[in-house]
Amino acid sequence: MPRESARLSPDPDTALAQVRAIALELPEAEERTSHGQPTFFVAGKQFAQFRHDHHGDGRTIVAVKTGDEEEGPNLIAIAPEIYSRVAYFGLGWVGIAVGQPDTDMDFVGDRIARSWELAAPRRLLEAGGR
Repeated sequence: MPRESARLSPDPDTALAQVRAIALELPEAEERTSHGQPTFFVAGKQFAQFRHDHHGDGRTIVAVKTGDEEEGPNLIAIAPEIYSRVAYFGLGWVGIAVGQPDTDMDFVGDRIARSWELAAPRRLLEAGGR
């Protein structure tokens, strides 16, 4: 049974549209399907992936990069209602619950933008980034 924080979104299409709008607003971001999921890239590097009930896990999340392998487990320990481990991704990633009425999309947008910064090439960061 999924944790309370890992609820399915009652409206995954709207959640995806919100994530998509945030991700594609970032410089040189593009969307491609990867492993059946809407996935966002910058300069060929993945920085976010939207998942809804991935392999029946009962969650609607956006997976984002973290600054290091310790950040994700720490975030999950501090705020398990928001963060979760991402199946098939390493410790340098974390899932953020999206698609609930109380989802703070400004916060989610900041995490997506930070993930973009971690994946973006130096030339984009030196040009002013986001």
